[in-house]
Amino acid sequence: MNTIKEKQPDIVVAGPAFNAGRYGMACAGVANAVVDELNIPVVTGMYEENPGVEACKSKAIVVKTQDSAAGMRKALPIMANITKKLAKGEELGLPEEEGYIPQGKRLTVFSDKRGSQRAVEMLLARLNGKEFKTELPMPEFDKVDPAPAIKDLSKATIALVTSGGIVPNGNPDRIQSASAQKWGKYDVSQIDALTGDYYTIHGGYDPVYANEIPDRVVPLDVLKEFEKEGKIGKVYEYFYTTTGTGTSVANATKFGTEIGKELKEAGVDGVILTST
Repeated sequence: MNTIKEKQPDIVVAGPAFNAGRYGMACAGVANAVVDELNIPVVTGMYEENPGVEACKSKAIVVKTQDSAAGMRKALPIMANITKKLAKGEELGLPEEEGYIPQGKRLTVFSDKRGSQRAVEMLLARLNGKEFKTELPMPEFDKVDPAPAIKDLSKATIALVTSGGIVPNGNPDRIQSASAQKWGKYDVSQIDALTGDYYTIHGGYDPVYANEIPDRVVPLDVLKEFEKEGKIGKVYEYFYTTTGTGTSVANATKFGTEIGKELKEAGVDGVILTST
């Protein structure tokens, strides 16, 4: 965290945090405290999916960055430009002009067209399949209806899926330890536990206990026991894995769609989804 102090009001710069969730929340905590308690403007930088964005964007200027420090060269000039403007007491332009994430604030601006004319123009553009930009974007909420309960587990096929990074020794598919770009699936039809042949490549938690007994993350051992006891019908022959730390929502949605399609086509009745 750096402080620029001249004759102008102080400006606090926190980050950039990119897509590091804990770093993002730390920046958000600093930003909120500084604004609330000291009334000093704060500039930070985060990837748009960082949880810290929602925690502080209404109070701090959050510059939109890439998901990793590889975007440092691009992020810093934008943050510096905004910091200079605030230090000079200049008014910032629109988020898309300056490069920061919208704060959800409505501002009064002057236009050379009446509101009715702008509204009609947007309507005509939409009806004609042309591009247009709304002046009041509405929030989008991703709602998924829960699946109905399994009526008879003793006849159900259950699959295991994890974002805990459990992979065969050597990580044959080279799944990334963070910001995953892929997922893998591995045959477990002939084994009763993962211990000995699997480990975690996940970069977001202490791997000691997961490496000691991988079934702590992917409970194949217990599920196989349930199968033998008749509590479930069958353990699906493959388990699916990827890593969750830093993985974008877009990629996570893509992985879920692809894995879900395979499981549905295979006739799987239920999934146990584990994390870390």
